[in-house]
Amino acid sequence: MNPDAATIAAGAPIEVDLSPVAEGQDIKVFWRGKPIYIMNRTKKQIEEARAVAVDSLRDPQSDESRVKAGHDNWLVVIGICTHLGCIPIAYEGNYDGFFCPCHGSQYDSSGRIRQGPAPLNLAVPPYQFVSDTKIQIG
Repeated sequence: MNPDAATIAAGAPIEVDLSPVAEGQDIKVFWRGKPIYIMNRTKKQIEEARAVAVDSLRDPQSDESRVKAGHDNWLVVIGICTHLGCIPIAYEGNYDGFFCPCHGSQYDSSGRIRQGPAPLNLAVPPYQFVSDTKIQIG
């Protein structure tokens, strides 16, 4: 007994199986009509994100505050640019994160704004791990 499509579109939680996502890859799912990027970050991406001085960021947030403890490799963000609502491209730009080709905003591998006109980091939706290989968004 799964919820129907209208219920899911209205905001019902969704479960996502992470087991097919290899290190260095991402997937895009939809929740509440919004694209959600789920990125299985490499050790290098995590180290680069954590090496950034938080006080140097336009929208200061640590990498640790944007992921779940014990699951540091998984980044889950709403894939909508905070400038004008475009959809950024994963693994593009100067920071190995996201690039919005419309106006040039660049986000790092933690989804934090690093360059361009966007004022805020990519939003992190409410989510939780229900197992080591599954998350529930919403």
